[in-house]
Amino acid sequence: MAPTKTIETLTLEAAQAAAHACATHSKAINVPMNIAVVDASTHLLHFSRMDGAKLTSIHIAIDKAFTAAGHRVPTSTYKEAVWPGGAAFGIWNTNGGRFSTIGGGVPIKNSRGEVLGAVGCSTGTPAQDEEVARAGVEAVERLLKGEGRERAKL
Repeated sequence: MAPTKTIETLTLEAAQAAAHACATHSKAINVPMNIAVVDASTHLLHFSRMDGAKLTSIHIAIDKAFTAAGHRVPTSTYKEAVWPGGAAFGIWNTNGGRFSTIGGGVPIKNSRGEVLGAVGCSTGTPAQDEEVARAGVEAVERLLKGEGRERAKL
């Protein structure tokens, strides 16, 4: 067995495409957003704050992307499990307080189900944030399929 492993991750170009798709969808629903895209290792790759997005939501968007990439599921997954007595009660205190249980973080996966990164959005309701984040994820999925522009090097 090899002592190292190569991990597929997003490029800046793919992160920018995701952020652009998020911003476009955000404008369509008239809710300005903070948009964060992280790589497969949960590190911030791209961030955008749209005019009118809440300043207090900047770190929330980043933490949503961090959580979605690190746990490989949308942050909305934890909605019912984080209440007192729930299976994940207290999980928001992990990872230096960065673990987000608020909808709006969505992982980006390749065709093998491996996480390439994630998108986190914040300013609207959790449902609006997730809707906008999914627009970014779908943009990268189209790139992975070679649709639109020439296939990005992801």
